[in-house]
Amino acid sequence: MNFKAFYISFITLLFFSACQRDLPVTADNSPYYPDIPSYVPEMPVPEANTLTEARVRLGAFLFFDTRLSKDLSISCASCHDPAKAFSDQKSLSAGVNGLLGKRNSPTLFNLGFAPDLLWDGGSFSLEAQALVPIQNHREMDMRLAEIAERLSSDRHFTEMARAAYGDERYESVILKALASYERSLISFDTRFDDYYYRGKKAALSAEEKAGLELFFSEKTQCAACHTPPLFTDYSYRDNGLYNNYPDSGRGRITLAPEDLGKFKVPTLRNIALTFPYMHDGSLADLEEVLTHYNAGGNGSLNQSPLIRPLKLSVEEQKALISFLKTLSDKRYEK
Repeated sequence: MNFKAFYISFITLLFFSACQRDLPVTADNSPYYPDIPSYVPEMPVPEANTLTEARVRLGAFLFFDTRLSKDLSISCASCHDPAKAFSDQKSLSAGVNGLLGKRNSPTLFNLGFAPDLLWDGGSFSLEAQALVPIQNHREMDMRLAEIAERLSSDRHFTEMARAAYGDERYESVILKALASYERSLISFDTRFDDYYYRGKKAALSAEEKAGLELFFSEKTQCAACHTPPLFTDYSYRDNGLYNNYPDSGRGRITLAPEDLGKFKVPTLRNIALTFPYMHDGSLADLEEVLTHYNAGGNGSLNQSPLIRPLKLSVEEQKALISFLKTLSDKRYEK
């Protein structure tokens, strides 16, 4: 683990032990460089919110702060737990007053590469996306101005905000800092990366290599949607989960009939850690996911032509699952 990764892990450890308000203020506005390997595309960062050490640290401070929720019960980390690859391993997450959300909480790792955000693509930047859980009545149920007012009396926050963004309004600072922290959450340190990109042939077992071959094969065409190195192509697909979708998905945004039941293809990085699966958390484990795809889906109206019976043997399904587990970041491996 290099210094940058250690730095963020150290911050996370401090917050996770409920010490965030004692985190030292830093006026270090030197550039922050996420630990992105050379084989990964460049992360787009807006000129109005370039990454600095102070901004990432302020974003981490806010990410773990329950004052962002109306009843002070949850923070961003409640649904995106660092110990669970920034997911929460629940079908649906609980917000204020115990209300359940309507979609599964995905991992935040590598989110800075996404051209748009949310399962339906309804947000176009990390800065804008931060508003969604803050304002959602089932999540944090707050107005941004209310949060800014709460935090304005906290000298620790105001000093960190000034160090990171100067005299900008706190509403803008909150969104920008959260986005900066999320862009720092990078995960490419896996056994798959060691084998596939770094040439360490002993990094995978024979079964894992067999699963890798299946993943990239014409038989499964998994990589057509879950394309390395990010293991998503950021497209929207109906994967045949239901005949009739209670959630219209991408169709909610575009209002196009052909988009009903389509959801963003999620990354498979850290997939073994981010169960349960699908946009609604309806499939409990990887075995259920493979069973669904092997059967060819439920034949919904807009089902992708890539979803068709795979006719995988039990051994092939087991090998695929073994391969998927090699996409877990090493910091989570026992």
